[in-house]
Amino acid sequence: MDPKFLDLTRGDPRYAYEAYEFVCDAVGFTQDRLGRTDIEAGEDENHVSGEELLRGACAMAVRDFGLMAAVVFRRWGIRTTDDFGTIVFKLIDADRLSRSDDDDPDDFHELFDLEKVLLDGFELTVTDRPRRGER
Repeated sequence: MDPKFLDLTRGDPRYAYEAYEFVCDAVGFTQDRLGRTDIEAGEDENHVSGEELLRGACAMAVRDFGLMAAVVFRRWGIRTTDDFGTIVFKLIDADRLSRSDDDDPDDFHELFDLEKVLLDGFELTVTDRPRRGER
């Protein structure tokens, strides 16, 4: 367990330990997805914006948790895109993430309906169920 994540969780119990861990992992996932993982490049070239991180985090959550992604996020205390911003800036303050001069918590403010994006593309159907009287 990462002691900095534990300190963050103790300092602000709204968010679970796993939420901090997930956001850090989502940064790497998003950088990979966008082709911004050049080790020799500076931080500016590998930087992802708030919206890019949010979209990458949603894609990673759907990949890892499927239809349960929204439930997992709620369990961790993440309900809105603003929650991601709060977590990101707590991780920056804890020296677990870096920021550019242009980064701001408002970059995460009400960008989209998080639950809707997590469920986008999933369709629940009952067509496989036999009709009454059929077997």
